[in-house]
Amino acid sequence: MSQSEDGSSSQKEESLSTSEALPNAESLPRNVINDKVADLVEFLLLKYRTKELTTKAEMLNVVIQDYQDHFPEIFREASECLQLAFGVDVKEVDPSDDSYVLVTTLGLTCDGMMSDGETMPKNGILIVILSMIFMEGDCVSEEKVWEVLNVMGVYDGTDHFIYGEPRELITRVLVQEQYFEYRQVPNSDPARYEFLWGPRAHAEICKMTLLEFLAKISGSDPRAFPLWYEEALRQQEERAQSGITTTDDTSAMASESSSAPSSSFCPE
Repeated sequence: MSQSEDGSSSQKEESLSTSEALPNAESLPRNVINDKVADLVEFLLLKYRTKELTTKAEMLNVVIQDYQDHFPEIFREASECLQLAFGVDVKEVDPSDDSYVLVTTLGLTCDGMMSDGETMPKNGILIVILSMIFMEGDCVSEEKVWEVLNVMGVYDGTDHFIYGEPRELITRVLVQEQYFEYRQVPNSDPARYEFLWGPRAHAEICKMTLLEFLAKISGSDPRAFPLWYEEALRQQEERAQSGITTTDDTSAMASESSSAPSSSFCPE
């Protein structure tokens, strides 16, 4: 064998040895990815509760460790989980040092914690039902709400590891916080109930922002939903004509809900 052939063979062996030593995205077991996603979600929820920034370097060092090549996939899945299950967004603060802050999805003033001892933000279920109300023409039946929640593994009368007792949460706590109106369907016998946006939802949420959020998670464009897009545009025009800002209305609603007599979903 010539010297060049010998060198080429040696390089191939070294390359093969190196590739075998490093974790490979295609060969890494799904359960390992899932475990790391769960670990990162737990880590980021802690940062959310303590209102602390984090960095890519910290996440790599504390959570990802030996699987740094897989950080993009793990970070993406953890961010999606936080947004959909907990109503928490991971926002980049400074690209120069890869720093991030955890904030409420859609800019809600409610942080989703029922008390200081809570560890799981509950805004995920709030956003799901607000979205359903919007998509159903500003009103959705209680039956349809439970159909969707059941698909999510959330059942009436059964404690959920994130949302607790869901009926209490959606028909009392979030109604008290003025995010929902929960009322009997007129002339229904036996009585049936429906959900509408409450005054605080109207004050805090721009329908176009909500539609953009829904379009993003479905991988589409807001204009792909013409009926909802027209409704969102109509709300924007009404707000512009009346000079309404979500900031002003939100402050008033938050002040009113904080004076409610029973336990608050959003601690001060």
